[in-house]
Amino acid sequence: MPFIARNLIFVLIIIAVLFGLDYFLTNGLGAIQLNLYIVRIIMLAGVAVTLSVSLNLINGFTGQFSIGHAGFMAVGAYSSAYFSVNYGVKIAAALGDGYVGAFIEYFIATIIGALVAGIAGLLVGVPSLKLKGDYLAIVTLGFGQIIVVVLNNIEAVGGARGFSGIPIVKSFFWIALVAVTTIIIVYNLVNSDFGRALISIREDELAAEAMGINTTRYKVIAFVISSAMAGAGGVLFAHCFDGYLNPKSFEFIKSFEILIMVILGGLGSIVGSIIGAIVLTVLPELLREFDQYRMVIYSLVLIILMITRPQGLLGGFDPLKKWRARRADKSDAEREALNQ
Repeated sequence: MPFIARNLIFVLIIIAVLFGLDYFLTNGLGAIQLNLYIVRIIMLAGVAVTLSVSLNLINGFTGQFSIGHAGFMAVGAYSSAYFSVNYGVKIAAALGDGYVGAFIEYFIATIIGALVAGIAGLLVGVPSLKLKGDYLAIVTLGFGQIIVVVLNNIEAVGGARGFSGIPIVKSFFWIALVAVTTIIIVYNLVNSDFGRALISIREDELAAEAMGINTTRYKVIAFVISSAMAGAGGVLFAHCFDGYLNPKSFEFIKSFEILIMVILGGLGSIVGSIIGAIVLTVLPELLREFDQYRMVIYSLVLIILMITRPQGLLGGFDPLKKWRARRADKSDAEREALNQ
């Protein structure tokens, strides 16, 4: 089967499955009706998957230490929300306020949120990614806090009162679609020449430079892509839940939670990031009566994990490694047959 046709069929199957899941979560199936609280947790887990997988691109695969992911999430959330409130609603109304209008409005909002967050990532990444280790962590932490302070003082987006009136898209389909798109993008990046350059930087940056890799350039590109996907996660957070944003939602603690998801699942493991995101979204709800001890529990989990399994639960795990190896062997055999 031609490559394009195979991928097109694959995309259509994914969309059909996501529509089916969205219908089930919204309408149930016969006598099975899901509680709205459970549906909300599932949707929050979907957003967390987007954020953790995108952060793993820079922290896990590139070997840099960024703890300002919530800042890029906030940039995407607020920029898309500002567009939706001031322009998106008018666009949807002009198109008839139906499904098509909502689709176009939300699609444009997602593009804007990801693009603005990507630009923010570029502005932060160019000067800061020449730094290494703790210095980069301090810069990204400072950026996240600056974003919170700025948002608290911009009246156009509500300031410290928060930004309300955002059009709500109560759809698991959108959340799952962005999450799946993020996973596919990161997976294909990591398993390309670009991804191999990132991994070489993670393993030994000095050796990578000696082999002619422009390490700063690769790190900045990875940082921008990661930031853009965090911005897309922010768009989901703004539009798929309460229609309200508050700067306090994007303080340091949010970046720390995303970082824990990545570390728990395993640095350099996409599957691990997915599992870490789901576990750390569901677990606080199960332990809600111990909410005041949440950070203590998180800290203990990190300490225990670093002592017993520093690479995380699934660090370096690749479930498709054997399949790719067989595919590569098959391609080599086909090329040899053609040459003969």
